[in-house]
Amino acid sequence: MVLPERLARFNRVVTNRVTKPFADKLPGFGVVVHRGRKSGREFRTPLNIFRTDDGFVVALTYGPDADWVRNVRAAGEAEVLTRGRKYRVRDPKLVHDESRRPMPPGVRQFLGLVGVTDFLVLKRE
Repeated sequence: MVLPERLARFNRVVTNRVTKPFADKLPGFGVVVHRGRKSGREFRTPLNIFRTDDGFVVALTYGPDADWVRNVRAAGEAEVLTRGRKYRVRDPKLVHDESRRPMPPGVRQFLGLVGVTDFLVLKRE
C-alpha cells in the first residue's frame, strides 16, 4: 500500500508550497530539481531524502509511478538540494526492499506502517 492519490494531490497543492522554503535546509528533507518529460519545464519537488555512502535514497511513498520519479528516471539525472548544498545526481535506480534497509531505523518503522517498500536510489556525481 502506498499513500492515496487524494493525499498526493493535497500535498502538491498545500504541503509542498509550505515546505519548499525550508525543505532544502533541514536534515531528512530536500528538494529534487527535475525536468518534465513532455514539457521540459523545471520542477522542484520537496521530499524526505536521506544520504547514502555514494548518494541519496528516497522512499517512494506515492509509488514508483509518481510524476517526479518518472521524470528523473527518464532524464537519468537531477539535482538534489539538501542542507543548504546542491548535488548533481545520476543513475536513478528503483529498489524494492520489503525490509526497508535503505532507510534510517525510525523512518523504516514508519514506512512499515504505511506499507512503503519501493525506493529511488540516486548516485552523486
